[in-house]
Amino acid sequence: MRKIILILILISTNVFSQTDEQKKQWAKYDFVPGEKIIFEDNQYGEVSGDFPSRWNLEQGTGENSKSGDDNVISFGKSVNIIAPNMSSKSYLPEIFTLELDMYFYNKRNEAYYVMFGKPGELSIRLVEVKLGKYGGTPEGKSKEAGWHHIAISYNKGAMKVYMDEYRMINIPDISGLEFFSIKALSHGAKSGEPAMIKNVRLAEGNLDINKQVLTDGNIITRGILFDVNKSTIKPESMGVINEIVKLMNNKTDLKFSVEGHTDSDGDEAANQKLSEERSQAVIDLMVSLGINKIRLLPKGWGESKPTDDNSSAEGKANNRRVEFINFNNYKK
Repeated sequence: MRKIILILILISTNVFSQTDEQKKQWAKYDFVPGEKIIFEDNQYGEVSGDFPSRWNLEQGTGENSKSGDDNVISFGKSVNIIAPNMSSKSYLPEIFTLELDMYFYNKRNEAYYVMFGKPGELSIRLVEVKLGKYGGTPEGKSKEAGWHHIAISYNKGAMKVYMDEYRMINIPDISGLEFFSIKALSHGAKSGEPAMIKNVRLAEGNLDINKQVLTDGNIITRGILFDVNKSTIKPESMGVINEIVKLMNNKTDLKFSVEGHTDSDGDEAANQKLSEERSQAVIDLMVSLGINKIRLLPKGWGESKPTDDNSSAEGKANNRRVEFINFNNYKK
């Protein structure tokens, strides 16, 4: 219930969890998640202390746990490897995005790898992000202790890797990606500082915002994310929002109804209210980025218009979306 489809709105005071200065830092972020979620794990409903039910253990240990209010997977051995529980061994599409959050203590107690088999391992540390001969050094707050957002975009051989708002790697040609696993080096686990990950999401397809508008005038995105049960927009949502703002600046006649949708978890009335608040938060943020508020209309649908089955984590993730409906289509 953390994401929605929105009809552009304007009222919320709880717009963005970052300061204005931090918003500016994400202003150039251009990562846009894929169109359809094919694997999602936010540990919702998991039992603390159990092994994560959406994963297979290949080495070491892993368990559901808490970090503050967040559901996380923590790792208790020096070397730990987990792989998503998928129906086939080869499941990565030719176009996909992969996102997750990783925790760093900045004591070199931990390092993470996203392993793609023969094509190689993506090494992620606070000192460097590297895959083969390609690498980049984290900047700004990405060098500090805390949670960091990792985003990988793959398009028929071309790969981009982001750490927070920074693009770390741009690989022109890497082939043979069929599956992935996550390796965590958790050397601080015995002293109470285990490696931790959360919010793992794999999506297929390429959300081409300009193409969607040219095709049917509307935009459907599952890449605008919110804090759990709140209307606070997560900073990694800025990739999608930046692209829509750019589009509206280029096409000044565009007007949207921003429509928020939730999954079916929780109370129906609460979901309706939450979708309305999130829709308003998106509009408020876009107005703060220079879009005239008269071009945006807020609307929340709660859980009333699912596009997928609410019986699976992936189905629920696909139902949590924000839709920008062209006014010309909305009147029909």
